[in-house]
Amino acid sequence: MHPRAATGFVIERLEGLQAYQPTLEAMRAFTDQRGPATRDHLWVLEHRPVFTLGQAGRPEHLLNPGAIPVVRTDRGGQVTYHGPGQLVVYVLLDLRRAGLGVKRLVEHLEQGVILLLASYGIQGERRADAPGVYVAGAKIASLGLRIRNGCSYHGLALNVAMDLEPFGRINPCGYPGLAVTQMRDLVPSVSIAAVASGVIERLVEVLGAPRA
Repeated sequence: MHPRAATGFVIERLEGLQAYQPTLEAMRAFTDQRGPATRDHLWVLEHRPVFTLGQAGRPEHLLNPGAIPVVRTDRGGQVTYHGPGQLVVYVLLDLRRAGLGVKRLVEHLEQGVILLLASYGIQGERRADAPGVYVAGAKIASLGLRIRNGCSYHGLALNVAMDLEPFGRINPCGYPGLAVTQMRDLVPSVSIAAVASGVIERLVEVLGAPRA
């Protein structure tokens, strides 16, 4: 991990493809060990191929996982896929100190992605019935959170330049037939490194804004 400070946050860009289970355990350990003065962190990374099934996730939404491992995790939501070319940002935030509730945090994360997409000329949208960000009805970013002792972990996954085939092996986020898209299909020259910098800038902006 290579931390750097940014407007009250510590940004950690994890290089290479990260295994899911050790990252999950590290998030839990960080959350359990943090105190009132612990700074908020954003972890930015890509995962090795994995399907993750949320806390109340239903196995029937896993249609044909094949050789891709399936990990039961403790975030909200159903099933999703993580893999190379997908930008994952884990949001390790003290909600009480930030003056945020879970709903507002979700809105901020969605807004950060929408602002990032707009900078590439892509119109991202919310859906009232399903958290995440969509482009012309297709999902481009997924959200899933866990709150423990007033602090969040897990976060968002933005499809940048990846193989979308594994999404066809599941009902994404529990929705049969849900279309999935990625930034590369809309902006062929997109770079995951540039997107990482851009999305962190937007998230720091929306999460660090003064509370009314």
